[in-house]
Amino acid sequence: MKMWSGRFRQPLDPEFERWQRSFPFDQCLLPYELEASRAHARALEHAGVISSEELGEIVRGLEQIGERAQNDSQFLADDEAEDVHHFVEKQLVVLIGDTGYKLHSGRSRNEQIATDLRLYVRATIDHLQSLMAGWMDALLSRAQKAGNAVIPAYTHLQRAEPVLVAHWLLAYLEMFLRDSDRLSDVRRRLNLCPLGSGAVAGATLPLDRTALATDLAFEAPTANSIDATSDRDFMLEFVQALSVLALHLSRWAEEMLLFSTQEYGFISLPEVYSTGSSAMPQKKNADLLELTRGKTGRVIGAATTLLMTVKGLPLAYNKDMQETQEPLFDAARTVLALLPLVTGWMKDAEFAYDRMQQAAQSGFMNAWTAATYLVDRDVPSRLAHEAVGKAVKLCLERGYELQDLPLADFQDIHAAFDNGIYQALTLDSVLVIHNVEGGTAPAAVKQAIQRAEQRIAHLRGEVHAHA
Repeated sequence: MKMWSGRFRQPLDPEFERWQRSFPFDQCLLPYELEASRAHARALEHAGVISSEELGEIVRGLEQIGERAQNDSQFLADDEAEDVHHFVEKQLVVLIGDTGYKLHSGRSRNEQIATDLRLYVRATIDHLQSLMAGWMDALLSRAQKAGNAVIPAYTHLQRAEPVLVAHWLLAYLEMFLRDSDRLSDVRRRLNLCPLGSGAVAGATLPLDRTALATDLAFEAPTANSIDATSDRDFMLEFVQALSVLALHLSRWAEEMLLFSTQEYGFISLPEVYSTGSSAMPQKKNADLLELTRGKTGRVIGAATTLLMTVKGLPLAYNKDMQETQEPLFDAARTVLALLPLVTGWMKDAEFAYDRMQQAAQSGFMNAWTAATYLVDRDVPSRLAHEAVGKAVKLCLERGYELQDLPLADFQDIHAAFDNGIYQALTLDSVLVIHNVEGGTAPAAVKQAIQRAEQRIAHLRGEVHAHA
């Protein structure tokens, strides 16, 4: 029996009925539907709508549905259930008889799906945050193990300045810490309970909405029944946050791809996350990295789909909103699957520190330090820049690096150069000169690692608090 069939004289067109069903994909909401239904049943008993005995029957029935769904792979193969709400009602009536129909007293599927989706997103964020902590731990661990190893930093894909490998990895860590903050912010804003909002105007029974919210670990009830049943902002924000997270993973994957090529040779691809070629026996392909990059378009596409679906909807609930679920689930599943894989890759990849170090000592990446050397001797910055540029030009003509240029040539360019320039041009000096908060000097990076440890520990504390 349909949940709405009373006023209809004709059955649905079979093809339309199959086409409009959401149960094939919204069945993933079953744990949240059961959780919200138990809370609603307790609210009904508190309001005197059902007896304590009926409450016990309903709760036991809901628990049996959950247990069977976990243990019987065929249980969810229901060709009749319109959606997850209809499925639960059907199964409950089979288990406990007509008392099962009482569960729907005073509520609407509009508020049910709004609640289920909030519970789903909240639980997914908690899962993601746990995975994010592991991913960031992997980045931090690699940064710590790198010690004072050096790698070229690039701007415009041209060598710019040498930096500590740890400093380079901490740049990615900052990206993902921001992603984690965004997810926390989404969680805070979505954590309101729509139950008791009815179809659009509010429940028709005297339900204690604050008790309902508390029962489901929400901060409070939603403030407006129209908004509560039509709001999908929390989904938009969540998938947009996932889009930025996936974008950051894609940037990371792209740089790992570049650095693993023979042309760079900074990273050796872990074989357990790579594949070969069916034609070229020598190949080792970075499939995990390429798929990470490719999956980003999928997540961004989901965010765009959500925006386009809701952009023209009048208040309150509209069936169009059913189309927001699959993009949500797909984006969440995509990122949930990615994070453990990139974490494993990061732990297993081998860094060629010698090759990185060699690359960091060529290409005039100590030029700005040479200019700073002159600035420290009262040469105006612009004139110092010009003088070092002339020195670089001369080195290019002779096939030298700056540190190979004779002192006489330096002094022909500017009299402020003296023997001290050679010490200033060493790799250690080039690193140390960037001794500001957020810089690549070893002392600054050591402090940054300590702060990162604290921030990840704080995230793990939040995850534990929500468990």
